Amino acid sequence: MPSGYGMLTDGEHLPWSWAEQRLVSSRNYWIATTRPDGRPHVMPVWGVWLEGSVIFGTDRGSRKARNLAANPAVVAHLESGDETVIIEGMAEEVVDAKLLQAADAAYKAKYGQSLLGAPGDVIIYRVWPTIAFAWLESDFFHATCWRFSAP
Repeated sequence: MPSGYGMLTDGEHLPWSWAEQRLVSSRNYWIATTRPDGRPHVMPVWGVWLEGSVIFGTDRGSRKARNLAANPAVVAHLESGDETVIIEGMAEEVVDAKLLQAADAAYKAKYGQSLLGAPGDVIIYRVWPTIAFAWLESDFFHATCWRFSAP
């Protein structure tokens, strides 16, 4: 970010707990992926923030799943532009049975339906953040950036 934006790193303006609260409570997450020809693709998904990552499902034949199979880089953006949280990271398929059960339970509590019981050939992804940005529209000059090491 240009220095004029006042972006500071490592939670110097907003604490990570502020961002996590929004990640937990967000109903929709906008998922941005890249098509094999380099064009962007963005779609909203339902998901959960669990164990430090966004977890969501999609059909294996969906554009986002095909994009992630070719390039796992992803951006997840919450709905609000007023209380903004954006994470960049790498998507990986969730195969751990305990994590799948925990994600399904959190998803059921949040949406009233199963993450795993969706129709079609569903793949469940986990997005670990490598970098995150957050700001309040009312006080943009307190924007914050966090950098994370790989899990």
